[in-house]
Amino acid sequence: MVDTYLVEIILITLITFVFTALIMPGMIKIAKHIGAMDIPKDNRRVHTKPMPKLGGLGIFLGFLFGYMLFGVHSIQMNSILIGSFIIIITGIIDDIKPIRPRYKLLGQTCAALSIIFYGNILLNEVSVFGQVFNFGIWSYPITLFFVLACINIINLIDGLDGLSGGITSIFLATMGVIAFVQGRQGTLEITLIFIMLGAVVGFLLHNFNPAKIFAGDTGSMFMGFIIAVVSLLGFKGAMFLSFMVPIAVLAIPILDTLFAICRRILKKKPIFEADKDHMHHQFLKMNFSQRQTVLIIYFINILFSLAAISFTIGDSKRAIIIYFILLILTIWFILHTGILSQSFSNKIRYFEERLLNTRKEHNKKNK
Repeated sequence: MVDTYLVEIILITLITFVFTALIMPGMIKIAKHIGAMDIPKDNRRVHTKPMPKLGGLGIFLGFLFGYMLFGVHSIQMNSILIGSFIIIITGIIDDIKPIRPRYKLLGQTCAALSIIFYGNILLNEVSVFGQVFNFGIWSYPITLFFVLACINIINLIDGLDGLSGGITSIFLATMGVIAFVQGRQGTLEITLIFIMLGAVVGFLLHNFNPAKIFAGDTGSMFMGFIIAVVSLLGFKGAMFLSFMVPIAVLAIPILDTLFAICRRILKKKPIFEADKDHMHHQFLKMNFSQRQTVLIIYFINILFSLAAISFTIGDSKRAIIIYFILLILTIWFILHTGILSQSFSNKIRYFEERLLNTRKEHNKKNK
């Protein structure tokens, strides 16, 4: 039975992958025809030439194709489709002609409300050390905040070829492994995971450096929306530590968003003001190429995923070791880059150089 289902999810992923990969050249032509192009206008852009950005529409069409073949009709699925459609329309409008952030937030909110009120997909309660905390009426704003947060952290990190698609793929693969290990075969979330995984990897084939097409806001918001849905379906009403699993897998975009907020507060700038100091920008400043930077972030994200899987299967010792290593790397990264404050990192480097020179002088005297 398990082997049969494993073959089925491989088939789901493969078919949606092939379909999405094949339609991407068509998305490139449509993007150019309707003017959905990313034109570099400032030094924040890493690319130097106009790029089509309707990859998200291709992902959505691959998702729909997978659902038509493998999905099961339900009210929850209807709400997800309605919310997805709202996200896609909002994204396409923004990709053709940028709209104000508040209008994008309005579209995102309407999409979130569709799954909350129509699909009844809610974070109702969590269990902490045997104590169950029921959120009651607060379930609605908490779930709304969670969905909007997922949508926007993927949107914010979408700055290099293959970055948002790769992070989303790692998240989906991790959640798929966890769901499979936990015996949740045949559930809505596991079907969504592998349909979406195939669609995103099919897009990634055309988006990895050097990219032929971008996800655009259409794609980054849709990927974030499905991430939120999968997390809520798989872990609603679960133990608090279990609910932390999807958050741990999304550690890279979450940390990058938190660093961006803190950085802008320290600089006394608006929180939503764009800058060129995100995590991927810091690696580029270290003279890593785009491809190398993306692969480094993939590797770190996979470490978080391995820790989450280890924790889920009961191997807490391995999970703690991996998290400890990641904590050390995070502290080093904060101290030695401008992710929070360039002036602070410069002071750290100056102090380290003086300390190193002092040691050299001391060694010379001893000789």
